[in-house]
Amino acid sequence: MAGIGLFVNHTYTYYVRDAMATGHDIAMGLRAAYLRMHRQTNAYLARCGITADQFVLLALLMGEDGITQRELVRRASSDANTVRAMLVLLENRGLVGRGPHPKDRRARVVTLTQGGREAFDGYVSAVRLLQDHLSGLFEDGEARVLVNSLERISQAMALPEHRRSPSRSAVCEVGRRSD
Repeated sequence: MAGIGLFVNHTYTYYVRDAMATGHDIAMGLRAAYLRMHRQTNAYLARCGITADQFVLLALLMGEDGITQRELVRRASSDANTVRAMLVLLENRGLVGRGPHPKDRRARVVTLTQGGREAFDGYVSAVRLLQDHLSGLFEDGEARVLVNSLERISQAMALPEHRRSPSRSAVCEVGRRSD
């Protein structure tokens, strides 16, 4: 018989059957872990004057500089308006530059400035303790399994059928008040 496990986050307490996690359990666990990690990363980077989300953009550009804003949006798993707003802030700080794409006049290419490259090293140092703590939570091989599982979830949630909303009448009417 499967045992009952206790999962607590700052708002809810969940009782989850061992090895019987539901989609809801997975979603709530991912949400709690992400929000806590995001808050911690913001706290570590606050003294540098950037956010965790801005750090992600800079890290992506360190991995491959000179990509389009659209590609940066895709790789950051974000939306165009949010990425554009962050790039404007980073550009105003002299960390990135944006310019026209050489072949597509509609596209913008984003590059790290020399100052952005130099600043990034400091940002990495600022979060290294947190990243080491995170990776230290896992035994050999476990972290790779987790990363592969997260990639599989991310890919599955990007499929078009998961973006369509079920009919409102079929799902939402049960909880609606009638006036």
